[in-house]
Amino acid sequence: MDETKKQLILNCEKLETSVALLSNGRIEEYLVERHSSDPMPGNIYLGKIMNLEPKLQAAFVDIGCGKNAFLHYSDMLTGADEALDKIIDAQTPAPSSPRKRARAKTRSILDNAIKLRKRKLTVNDIPEVFKPGMELLVQVVKGPIGTKGARVTTDISIAGRFLVLMPYADHLGLSTKIEGDAERARLRKVLESLERPEGMGLICRTVGEGRKSIYFKHDLDLLLDYWEKIDEALEKGVAPLMVYQEPSLLERTIRDFMTEEIDEIVVDSREAYDRIYAVIKKFGGRKLAAKVTLYKQNAPIFEAYRIKEQLNQVFQRKVPLPGGGWICIDETEALIAIDVNSGRSKVGSDQAELIFKTNCAAAEEIARQLRLRNIGGLVVLDFIDMKSMHDRDELYKLMKKLTRDDRARTRVLPVSKLGLMEMTRQREHESIQDAFYVPCTYCHGTGLLKSPETMSVEIQRRLATILKSRDYRKVPVRVVMHPAVLQRLKTEDAGLLAELEEEYRHELSFRSDEALHYEEFHIVNAETGAEL
Repeated sequence: MDETKKQLILNCEKLETSVALLSNGRIEEYLVERHSSDPMPGNIYLGKIMNLEPKLQAAFVDIGCGKNAFLHYSDMLTGADEALDKIIDAQTPAPSSPRKRARAKTRSILDNAIKLRKRKLTVNDIPEVFKPGMELLVQVVKGPIGTKGARVTTDISIAGRFLVLMPYADHLGLSTKIEGDAERARLRKVLESLERPEGMGLICRTVGEGRKSIYFKHDLDLLLDYWEKIDEALEKGVAPLMVYQEPSLLERTIRDFMTEEIDEIVVDSREAYDRIYAVIKKFGGRKLAAKVTLYKQNAPIFEAYRIKEQLNQVFQRKVPLPGGGWICIDETEALIAIDVNSGRSKVGSDQAELIFKTNCAAAEEIARQLRLRNIGGLVVLDFIDMKSMHDRDELYKLMKKLTRDDRARTRVLPVSKLGLMEMTRQREHESIQDAFYVPCTYCHGTGLLKSPETMSVEIQRRLATILKSRDYRKVPVRVVMHPAVLQRLKTEDAGLLAELEEEYRHELSFRSDEALHYEEFHIVNAETGAEL
């Protein structure tokens, strides 16, 4: 079997940092980060509740980033116990008693908080615990997308190289991708041996598989240091306030991608090279750090590795498949629709086998395109119809396998009776398309323009209305439009315009203006230029 060479190519520029994961020269993942004030997934904020919306079962939280963040009631349960503890501490009467009325109010709030603290809370209890104006610690789980603000949770976690620290969950867990009962048992013993503050939990990440306990100890020390700094910021700060910022793309790349499976890291910035080399040497040793290379050629790094050429396809609606087929990808606000076409694939005696192979090739490309484009939410796949239930099941198993290693959580459903496969993909950031493009001011995002024939109809309709009016009988009329529309009027529709002039006994003149929008036209007084 041919060996697979995996490379990380990093392009570091002033406005953005881009990372491409190559497998034998073919781009498999693409990440980009631009310097912006938008809250990133992983950032932790001391926020202030602005209002509760019972119908939505959600709170809107000011985290100091323009748009208020969305916090669902179910995502508030983890922070509810801490909130109740703060209420109890704040409402516990001091030895020197105030007025009776104040004491009675304090007693009522305190009794209610103690009562709630003694049982397991549900989403129905949230309005009893949290009130507008309260401060709470939240973490961004999904960045702002379109007009929506960030989505946050009180279930705080901080990811390290090998571990994930959960400050409010006393739980030890292992990544589900770690296989083998013996290794899982060993890693659980390693986690149990680590000294951690009471009430805090840990999860071992996939890259921790096979690692010695010393790596986990160093990682935990770093994570606890992060948490200590968060604690210090909370004591001094007032909401809204960011108390922890998720590492940059450069740091996350090393944290999430750098394993023994990566054969080479190539970076085009000396500063970035020094940082990456130092981090990898510290956590992986000299052998692993030797995989880092500084790119020194004159040609842009993404051109040298043919990444730019491959990225051009990422923004195309139509993506070719081996054998002549293709897939069409359409992003909408509601869902992502992907259609599979067989194209010029030859239909022989075994048509069912050909269809199955085309669908399998499409499944592989779809899984890759979802990662490359960073698109998520609901995805509907319209494969070529297959009569065989066995083929449908095999395609479903293949799709599950192809999405298993996707860093974004995915859920795949079997092919339905209508021949459609539905899946969901975790959405944390904008898609690459949304990050790189803005809606066209020409077509306003529809991708469509009115035809010259349609514009001709509209112009003639408007002219007929004007020429019927007695106010314009002696006014010289001129129509100004886009050159392509004028071409239609001067050729196919010239006879119709002549009939219009004869019917209303009014001479018309026409001019083109390349500066006009394709769908724009003006009917004016030819002498004064005033709009009619």
